[in-house]
Amino acid sequence: MDTGLSGKRVLVTGGAGGIGAAIVRAFASEGAAVAVHYHSSREQAEVLSTEVGGIALFADLTVEEQSAELIPAAVASLGGLDVCVANAGAYPADPMPLWEISLERWHRVLDANLTSVFLTARGFLAHVRQTRAGNLVLVGSTAGSFGEAGHSDYAAAKGAIGSGLLASLKNEVVDLGPGVRVNAVAPGWTATPRRVSAGIDPRHFERATSTMALKKLATPEDVAAQVVVLASDRLSGHVTGQLVTVAGGMEGRLI
Repeated sequence: MDTGLSGKRVLVTGGAGGIGAAIVRAFASEGAAVAVHYHSSREQAEVLSTEVGGIALFADLTVEEQSAELIPAAVASLGGLDVCVANAGAYPADPMPLWEISLERWHRVLDANLTSVFLTARGFLAHVRQTRAGNLVLVGSTAGSFGEAGHSDYAAAKGAIGSGLLASLKNEVVDLGPGVRVNAVAPGWTATPRRVSAGIDPRHFERATSTMALKKLATPEDVAAQVVVLASDRLSGHVTGQLVTVAGGMEGRLI
């Protein structure tokens, strides 16, 4: 099926990561021109951008000045910008109950996963205000829907993306243009290259899939496909404000 994305200009933040790289390749396979944003993964971003015939762009999205420069840089590099995928984020490695989380960690995790999305969305929608057209796709997590013990900071950030922020933006963006849309995807347990290379513990797999109808982990391509569908006006032209969960029918988490 033709998505109508051929020739579109797309920015994917966090585009060098496991899910981000799959999103970049998915758009490129539809004929879109893609800007691959990176923060710490310069080599991977440059290799990927060369692979898809795109461009790699650096920015620390927790820094307002750098974030403000990213959208204009993408517009200048691609000759315009039609779609923005706010995928960048960071998962805190160490599980920790809320009563042990320092204020420094709280700010760091929310900045990486929520403030970065706010700044990206703000910059892109300021551009859309001028063009009167564009689609924004946010990337949340099932942690925001079902919680995640030991990572309440991460869950709080992702929950805000998929609820209050999304619900507010879908009503605000209609003032920017009649076809401007914003949606979100919430990936669940996903077998990213990093996770696979580290080895997936069978006990972890059993717990992760325990409440899923489909007893398997998602692939990055599973998530990327839903992002492409939501970004396509041809496939999702009357879809806005929706959170699509990509988690095999997951109903919750074991504690």
